[in-house]
Parts: sequence; C-alpha cells; structure tokens
Amino acid sequence: MIMQAPQRVPNRMPFQSPPNQNQNFLTIKGVSKIYPTANGPYTVLDGIDLNVQEGEFICIIGHSGCGKSTLLNMVSGFNTPSDGVVLLQDQPITEPGPDRMMVFQNYCLLPWMSVFDNVYTAVDAVFPHKPQAEKRAIVKEHLAMVGLTEAMDKKPGQISGGMKQRVAIARALSIRPQVLILDEPFGALDAITKEELQEELLKIWREHRVTVLMITHDIDEALFMADRLVMMTNGPAAKIGEILDIPFSRPRNRSRIMEDPKYYELRNYALDFLYNKFAHDDAAE
Repeated sequence: MIMQAPQRVPNRMPFQSPPNQNQNFLTIKGVSKIYPTANGPYTVLDGIDLNVQEGEFICIIGHSGCGKSTLLNMVSGFNTPSDGVVLLQDQPITEPGPDRMMVFQNYCLLPWMSVFDNVYTAVDAVFPHKPQAEKRAIVKEHLAMVGLTEAMDKKPGQISGGMKQRVAIARALSIRPQVLILDEPFGALDAITKEELQEELLKIWREHRVTVLMITHDIDEALFMADRLVMMTNGPAAKIGEILDIPFSRPRNRSRIMEDPKYYELRNYALDFLYNKFAHDDAAE
C-alpha cells in the first residue's frame, strides 16, 4: 500500500529499460487520443510509444486521469487512437477480438448465470464449432485452475469478491487470448485476498506465458508482479514518463523480494516519480 511520499532520491534513471529488441508482438506507436469538447480539443494521451515482447508482464501506473484505461482500451479495441497505431503481430487493432481479453475491477459477470455458465458463454461464443463436451472440459479446466471447481454451480451473488474475480480471470483465459488486459483487477479486494490472487495470477501466467498488461495504483503489487513498470505523467496530454525494469528473478518470493535493498530503491524511485516529479494537482480537478 502507498502510505506516504518518500524522501527525494537522486534525479537519475538507474533502472530504465533499454529499447525492446523484439518489436513485432505488441507495438504502440505514436499514439495520441484527442476528444472534442465545447472548449476545444482535449488531449488525453500524447505520443505514446511502447513495445511489448510476447509473454511479458507489464504494469502501468500513474495518477487518476493520466489515460491508463484509455490506453488499454485502445489495445483491447474498445477505443481507437486519434493519431498513431496499435499493432498486434504487425496487424492494426481496430476492434475488440478474442485474441485480447480484458478483466475489470468490477468483475462484469452475468448475475443470473452460474459460475460455470459465465465461463461457458464466453467459450461457446469464441469456439461455436467445438463439440459441447470439449467446451465443457475447457470451462472445468479453467475453473479448476483458479480453484473454483466446488463453486461452479453457484451464482455471482453467492460468492465473495475474490471468487468473482477468479471467475473473471478464468473466463478471460478460457478463450486462450494472446494478450490479457487487467484494469486494476484487485483494487476492490482486501489485502489477504489480493495477495492470494496475485500469487495465483503469476502462477497461471508462468505456466501459460500469456502477455499481460495490467493497470495498478499499488507500487508494491507492480514490483512483485511485473517485468517492467510503465510510469505515466499526469494528464491532460499524458505521456510515458519512465519505464523501470524489475530485476527480480522468477518465480518470485514476496518475503525474499522485500528483503532485497533493490526493492526499496525501486519503490522509492517510483514513489518519487509520482509524488515529487508528477505530484497530482488536486486543485486542477
């Protein structure tokens, strides 16, 4: 949890990532997003460039209003750039597709359907020609993956918030996406449930190596989960301010990482970026 602003650290970028050598999986090139308003054009994002390797786990952090969700909505295909292009394996993203699945903070489950049917509906929509037995097997496999075999006949109103998020993750992964997009997936959960789901997600990611883009406001979460941390400047006209490489080997042990001096150096550097270099101006809201 972010408790307070740290003491200022030296103005340097010791962990900034080198240019990505593999630029043909997910490429965000020169992306800007501008909305027309009564007062003239409003620029949310301005000139975003990011290359993501296949199988990377990327976390994105920044103050509210910096365009994080707008950026990921363009990767998912729910939104389109005003300028620039988003490419997946050199193909422009222009609409949503099953190769990119999004998990939201509020779960987005169908309350009248069982846990099983919430996942089955997605599998059936993407793989309509698969035999029913195979589709049911896919659903059971992914519910077992997130520890929900015993809850598959329950409805969302009968399970906890953490279990609902497990259903959402199982549903997203069940259609075998190339990119998993997570918009603060654990933000509404208590600390213990959040840590459990972080561990589960990393285990699934490690086994399946899906590419992950995740928005978070929790620096500790990002340092535990990500390969790289993308830090956004404030909006409007937000940009990528800095990108930090997270140097801890995988699989990661939370206690061991938190004993590493590099952890606190990275944490303080990220906090300094957010609270000193780009402190949020509440008066401007």
